[in-house]
Amino acid sequence: MLNNIRVQEFRILAIIEGVSYLSFGITMPLKYYYELGQPNYVVGMIHGIVFMLYCLYLLALTLKKKWSWPKGILFFTASLIPFGTFYIDSKYLKNKV
Repeated sequence: MLNNIRVQEFRILAIIEGVSYLSFGITMPLKYYYELGQPNYVVGMIHGIVFMLYCLYLLALTLKKKWSWPKGILFFTASLIPFGTFYIDSKYLKNKV
C-alpha cells in the first residue's frame, strides 16, 4: 500500500487533516461550555486517525520521493499549527499534482 502513494492522495489527506484539526474549534466550546463531550470525542477520534495517516504518508513520501528531511519536518510541523496544512497545500503540494 505505501509503495503506491501519490502526492495527490497526500494532498487530499492534508486538507482532511486540517479540517479535522479546525473542527476542534467547534467541539471544544461544546464540551466545556455546554458540557457536550460526545462531539469532541468523535472529532478527536477522527482527527487522531487522520493525523496518524498523515504522518505515515509523509514518512513514506519523504522516503519514496526523496523529499529532503527539512521539507518533511516542515510538513510535519505544519500539521501541528492551525491552517498549517492548508499553507503546505497551497505553497508546495498544489504545484506537484
